[in-house]
Amino acid sequence: MNIISVFTELSSGFKNTLIIFFLTALMSIPLGIIIMLAKKSKFMPLSKITSFFISIMRGTPLMLQLMFVYYGPAYLMGLNTLDRFTAVIVAFVLNYACYFAEIYRGGFDAIPKGQYEASKVLGLSTSQTFFKIILPQVVKTVLPSITNEVITLVKDTSLAFVIAVSETFTVAKAMSARTSSLTPLIAVGVFYYVMNYLVAFIFEKFENRLNYYR
Repeated sequence: MNIISVFTELSSGFKNTLIIFFLTALMSIPLGIIIMLAKKSKFMPLSKITSFFISIMRGTPLMLQLMFVYYGPAYLMGLNTLDRFTAVIVAFVLNYACYFAEIYRGGFDAIPKGQYEASKVLGLSTSQTFFKIILPQVVKTVLPSITNEVITLVKDTSLAFVIAVSETFTVAKAMSARTSSLTPLIAVGVFYYVMNYLVAFIFEKFENRLNYYR
């Protein structure tokens, strides 16, 4: 097999992998903030329920969560299941949002309380304190951890095969088995490496822009 024909056949898998990646990132990163705020809420029932939900999502395999989201509604409640692709997005978004929530929580907890007190002394409003003082510091603190999670997300997209969603790795395995060649798998390795390199490069640029002491 020549490399051009391999990448041509893999193109449908590339498309699904990219869609899963971008939709998960776009939805889970902001959702993580909401989950983090719910966990830090002074309303104890909400805080406890959110903490329990996060522990479930972080303590069980993403593969199992994919199966539960797709098969669970039918088996447990007799409801129609989501279509396979939607189930993948729901499971990925919920899983990664919980990880991002914990990253954000760590970033906010790392800010000294004196920062808030100093802002009040200076007469800044709550919104001014959050957006101008606290948030820039939190973003700078959590960006390396977010980068690592996003890189992991690139590789985790291959788990979509669990509920028969065809993505890059699934297509490559089928091609490799059919042709008795490692070329499709090597091509997939190149694809994942390039994607992760681009993610790391983009986030490194953000980190450099936030480096106040250059």
